[in-house]
Amino acid sequence: MIKPRSKKALYIGLPLLVAVAAGAAWLVWSYSSGYPVKVMKQATELQDRIISFDSHITVPLTFGSEGSEADKDGPRQFDLAKANRGRLSGAALTIFGWPEMWNGNNAPHKPTAGFVDEARNQQEVRYKIITGMVRDFPNQVGIAYTPDDFRRLHGEGKFAIFISMLNAYPLGDDLDQLNLWTARGMRMFGFSYVGNNSWSDSSRPLPFFNDSPDALDGLSDIGKQAVQRLNDLGVIIDVSQMSTKALEQVAQLSRTPMVASHSAPRAAVDIPRNLSDKEMQLIKQSGGVVQVVGFGTYLRPLTQKTQDKLNALRARFDLPPLPNLHVALMPGDPIIAAWPEQKFGQYASSLYAILDEEPKATLKDLGDAIDYTVRKIGIDHVGIASDFNDGGGVQGWDNVSEIRNVTAELLQRGYSEADIAKLWGGNFLRVWDQVQQAAKPVASLSAK
Repeated sequence: MIKPRSKKALYIGLPLLVAVAAGAAWLVWSYSSGYPVKVMKQATELQDRIISFDSHITVPLTFGSEGSEADKDGPRQFDLAKANRGRLSGAALTIFGWPEMWNGNNAPHKPTAGFVDEARNQQEVRYKIITGMVRDFPNQVGIAYTPDDFRRLHGEGKFAIFISMLNAYPLGDDLDQLNLWTARGMRMFGFSYVGNNSWSDSSRPLPFFNDSPDALDGLSDIGKQAVQRLNDLGVIIDVSQMSTKALEQVAQLSRTPMVASHSAPRAAVDIPRNLSDKEMQLIKQSGGVVQVVGFGTYLRPLTQKTQDKLNALRARFDLPPLPNLHVALMPGDPIIAAWPEQKFGQYASSLYAILDEEPKATLKDLGDAIDYTVRKIGIDHVGIASDFNDGGGVQGWDNVSEIRNVTAELLQRGYSEADIAKLWGGNFLRVWDQVQQAAKPVASLSAK
């Protein structure tokens, strides 16, 4: 081994080695991402400076168990190790409850009296996972109850958890559950998921569950009451996955900005799950934010090859050729309501197997969707979401460690660093500030 001739040489050599190593890392990132070294270097340095926030990550029910530990670089798209490597400041971890449609034999079953209890159990499991993560790794992660908490945690070098909730179904008809969950830290609430519930129509009603489009004509009475209650509690209303009528009614009733936590423009893929230009304008007019989601089939239409396979499948089940992309992405034909469970199970499992073979969308597709949304509603009303662990992920951004690639794509498109900081969290934090400032004092709530 060649030794340095002096301490001075050693002091000069160490920084040089660090610089060489950093340069090698940029070369590796650039090579693997396809972006120039200069762009990746700028993206990496920018990620170290800004607050970055992913507004929708689902917490798996097994997260934190053996083989899926929170602090280890495991098989999931999110863990603390990957978040640290990507310099992701924080994320909305979603407390989500929706009993599986499938039993152990991969056959579906319709909702039963026990579904609400099971959905609430899933919420509890996910809440315990989140609080357990904070308990076990206090030097790495904390819960942000306010925007200032989020900024403080970022300054301390800790990952900030923002607790969100998706799907009113587990709450039954109990509006006071919103008070309970707000006291436990929930700061964003989304009424809808797949299938209608007693609060709101979904953008994806399930015929197999006997749903029909606009069954409630938007929001039910309890759904309308929930809008005011959430305003009073200082909780952000998430309009992703709502029907158009439900979203329009939230826009009329809410006195605070709305957020679509994980949506894409309908101009990219014409399905009800995506937002029309009018819906995006309503969100902008409320002062809110559209968090453009990295979910492949919402960003790019299915290839003709995949559509041909789906049409062949539909012919085997005596269904007509695809009428639209909506029924291509889910078993959404009304006739399915009359099918026996076995037939539905065979069709649905075959449909999703074909969709799994669809080539992944790319960062270019995500960038195109962000560009479109920014042109339509302005840079101050757009953000970014992944939908990791529930189908999200595009080529180049397949887990939270790769967010610098998203930043590189934005830099390549000419976005300024200030605008990228808005997209990666600045706009969402502004909305959160506004929603909390509009809350009513706790005393006035308890007096109701």
